[in-house]
Amino acid sequence: MGRLIKLVLVLAVLGFAVLTGYAYLADMTPAQEEVRQPVTLNAD
Repeated sequence: MGRLIKLVLVLAVLGFAVLTGYAYLADMTPAQEEVRQPVTLNAD
């Protein structure tokens, strides 16, 4: 029973490490596009 608990804990720690690594190393850059919007300036 002790081995089973150790195995579950090790798998949980490894899963957390893999998830953290994926979050930092995965390509999560947003799609970029150019936006042009006219601006009216009050230059009085």
